[in-house]
Amino acid sequence: MTTYQGHDAPSVFGAVHLGYLVIETNRFADWRRFGTDAIGMHLDDLDTGLMRFRIDAHECRFLLRRGPAEDVVAIGWHLDDHTTFEQIEARVRAHGVPVAEGTAEEARLRGVERLLRFPGPKGIAQEIYTTPVLSPEPLRMLASGWTTGDSGMGHVAITSTRPTLMRGYFNTVFDARLTDYIDETISGVKLKIRFLRVNERHHSIAIAAVRGLPIDPVRTRVQHLNVQVATLDDLARSYDRVHELGFDMALSVGQHTNDKELSYYARTPSGFEWEVGWNPVVIDETTWQPTTHQGISIWGHTPVGRTIVDKLAQFRLGARSLTHSERTVPGLSGRGVPDD
Repeated sequence: MTTYQGHDAPSVFGAVHLGYLVIETNRFADWRRFGTDAIGMHLDDLDTGLMRFRIDAHECRFLLRRGPAEDVVAIGWHLDDHTTFEQIEARVRAHGVPVAEGTAEEARLRGVERLLRFPGPKGIAQEIYTTPVLSPEPLRMLASGWTTGDSGMGHVAITSTRPTLMRGYFNTVFDARLTDYIDETISGVKLKIRFLRVNERHHSIAIAAVRGLPIDPVRTRVQHLNVQVATLDDLARSYDRVHELGFDMALSVGQHTNDKELSYYARTPSGFEWEVGWNPVVIDETTWQPTTHQGISIWGHTPVGRTIVDKLAQFRLGARSLTHSERTVPGLSGRGVPDD
């Protein structure tokens, strides 16, 4: 038995996997080129206002719908069984947070049999499901393959002015564990990044905050999302395609200090970043101990094409964030989880 938020309950750790993301955008033509011709995923056009990307047998990994947000608006979590599903639903309800069942049409679009939705930090809806729909159609994509399976399909990085509350949220709902920290200074700004895992993947959620300042320097709700290619050749070829097609590259190829993943960051048509990675470490729960790393990269990951004008614009966005409070879910965040 493990303890969460002061109550004894069976842990759901290891039974939770990042399943899909819902992106709202009006830039369909650019996203189509970005997802298929640059990143190399399989595309299914559903109608003029909906399309999906596949990277494995799951019918949907990325659902894009028309709308003004230009952002990730929902995260779908694949749960191992109905027991885990009912346990998480009970947790959310017990903390006084509303839960809504997705419609049959919403489930169909996401490629799942049924789903429940409840509020998440920064206004990103959290959705849970147990049974993904698998597609019999062969994948038509430029990448040779992607690493998903028990680790889920990658991770999401979020900037926050309330990082301990966000950590509290994912601890309460999914029994997320702290993997490690990174301290980094970018353009004179000190950042602390907290990496949370819900299974053997090094992290499914990363939370970045400006040290000592309630500033969120990123316009979008997510700073970046990550997918993991099957081979180093896939990584190199997609990097070349991003350049050749004229999409912005945020960070060049490099290797991270903590999970040792080799990756690069491209800028999506919606403005947040898309990390393509290869070969991160897999956590051994019997031996892993959280540590703090200085700097995000062992080598590489240098900014591409950034100017002082870009940096000033980013700081203006950060200053503007002081005028509004970050949306949290008090019932599930509690008092937060302080840094260890």
